Amino acid sequence: MRFDADWMSRADDRILEHLADAGPDTPKKMAESDRVRFSRQHINARCKTLVEYGLLVHLGNGVYDITREGKQYLAGELDVRDLESN
Repeated sequence: MRFDADWMSRADDRILEHLADAGPDTPKKMAESDRVRFSRQHINARCKTLVEYGLLVHLGNGVYDITREGKQYLAGELDVRDLESN
């Protein structure tokens, strides 16, 4: 079971799930996918927040990927309420 944190939004799980399945991607491409369904601007802002908490990594050129911690969260193995921003 996943426990989200107060700082998370509805888009975060969809972003993490998309990256876990599709691999590294940009907010623009995520916005065009059927799974995420949020604006590029919102996805971009959420990706930056997810990087701050260690669930995503920014690879450069606007490309993001999920981290080990992000995968642990999706599997219900990590309680993100315990994470602090960098």
